[in-house]
Amino acid sequence: MQTPLQNSYDVVIIGGAMLGSAVAWFLTDNPDFDGSILVVERDPTYAQAATSLTNSCIRQQFSAAINVQISQFGADFVKNFPRYMGNDPRVPQPRLHSFGYLYLADTPAFAAALRDAQTVQAACGAGTRHMTRDEIAAAYPFYQLDDIIAGNHNLVDEGYFDGNTLFDWWRRSARERGVDYITNEVTAITRDASGTRVQSVTLATGDTIACGHVVNAAGTRGAQVAAMAGISIPVEPRKRYTFIFEAAQRLDRDLPLTIDPSGVHVRTDGQYYMAGCPPEDDQPVDPTDFTEDHSIWEDHVWPTIATRIPQFEAVKLRNSWAGHYDYNTLDQNAIAGPHSGVVNFIFVNGFSGHGFQQSPAMGRGIAEWITYGAYRTLDLTPFGYTRIAKGEKFIEKAVI
Repeated sequence: MQTPLQNSYDVVIIGGAMLGSAVAWFLTDNPDFDGSILVVERDPTYAQAATSLTNSCIRQQFSAAINVQISQFGADFVKNFPRYMGNDPRVPQPRLHSFGYLYLADTPAFAAALRDAQTVQAACGAGTRHMTRDEIAAAYPFYQLDDIIAGNHNLVDEGYFDGNTLFDWWRRSARERGVDYITNEVTAITRDASGTRVQSVTLATGDTIACGHVVNAAGTRGAQVAAMAGISIPVEPRKRYTFIFEAAQRLDRDLPLTIDPSGVHVRTDGQYYMAGCPPEDDQPVDPTDFTEDHSIWEDHVWPTIATRIPQFEAVKLRNSWAGHYDYNTLDQNAIAGPHSGVVNFIFVNGFSGHGFQQSPAMGRGIAEWITYGAYRTLDLTPFGYTRIAKGEKFIEKAVI
């Protein structure tokens, strides 16, 4: 483990993966912030972080306008990444593969919900189409659609992107700009006498670090970190399974990220295809438990996709893994911004699978809050802790 260079920092970020590094980088990119930053990461290999095990997709198909706008900024950030990174000639241009998401509805109520969501998305400038079964069949004739009534699809700035390129360069650039990254673990958080501010964090090496702000970017361990400060948040690790397979008969065009009514999703993944789903019994797991359940592929995922896409009757599984969502059990949306009572304790937690695509907007927003005490671009207050304390859900119907 490593010890920090200083015994006091203006901002201590707990967790150095995608969201922690986004906050660190956006702070360094804000001309009005000139403070010191420490990022504490327990595993510098990030082998089991959601950042490493993500499917790295982005969509504008949400039912809440703020979630649409967050992803629109994310897409713009990806498409103009070198410019956002100061036109550094070393920075590559990631590609955004816009094959889109395709939601399939098999009931009138689901079809009506998709139509309502499309109206919200269109008002935000998204390119989502509400499609009849016949229109879906004409665009993608390989689907079996006997049970489908309608669908929503968007081919504009929606699909797959190489999020790890963003992560690598945020971390690299933040370090070059003076952010201290250390391999260590926060073991205690101490409040001041009033209880309204975090005074210091204690590391596994015994170091005590005074801090101006603490950012909880600890992913699936976010609730554990919050508990050190005497705060409770409804975030827990939940397993999600990913399967990479080869088809004996490839489709003749890109496969949208297709969300079957069963909950199974499948999409193009280069020369292969990627499918995923939650477990049938979706319960919290230990943050170190990445054991796979191979029966899920044989008994659930493959039968579902072979029924929906008959050409997938003959496939060969090439790879698979179990990853984790930092799952917000209240409403499956992020908890972002300051605690209502411990004013310098900042959340970026509970993204429930949306973290990669929301990281640019969240990193920018949290940096604004730390610098100005308010959001200057997108208003992220709907994600604030106040709703958690009141038990009031942020309604987002389009959760996968």
